[in-house]
Amino acid sequence: MDSLKKIRVAILCTDGFEQSELKEPRAALDAAGAITSVVSPKDEQVHGWHHGQWGSEVRVDVALDRAQAKDFDALLLPGGVMNPDSLRMHPKAVEFVKAFFDADKPVAAICHGPWMVIEAGVARGRRIAAWPSLKTDLRNAGAEWVDEEVVVDGNLVTSRKPADIPAFNRAMLQRLAQGRRRTDQAA
Repeated sequence: MDSLKKIRVAILCTDGFEQSELKEPRAALDAAGAITSVVSPKDEQVHGWHHGQWGSEVRVDVALDRAQAKDFDALLLPGGVMNPDSLRMHPKAVEFVKAFFDADKPVAAICHGPWMVIEAGVARGRRIAAWPSLKTDLRNAGAEWVDEEVVVDGNLVTSRKPADIPAFNRAMLQRLAQGRRRTDQAA
């Protein structure tokens, strides 16, 4: 399956990303032919979080300081509490996320990943599925928190938790394929 051949997807994360929320969507993207790159403020590797303890490490492909949204077609924001909470304190990470929305590129965020959508100032008026503890944050940002396994709102795909990953992956891949068809037709 290579419906997403040559689609470049940035995966923005740092230490404490929920391991399954990075690895499983990345595997689905890779299987569909996408080119995935881990982007991080950390230099060489980031450490995952798995079942309440530290998990495996993932190599960083692009340093956040050198990353530019124009070099990618889409963005994946895995969750885990520590990961987006740390990233939202990095102005460059927030700018990077906002640039995808400004360019109307697809963004997929799961669990606590939508914290970055809030921090980028682009949550207002959107329907967003996220971990329940983000409900008040999303409402305060002008979004509608939705308790569904996956929500697609324009170019934003969101889900609540690791159990939603199969639905999240299907919706993310479908959204990227739709974007690819539009791009191919415009060419």
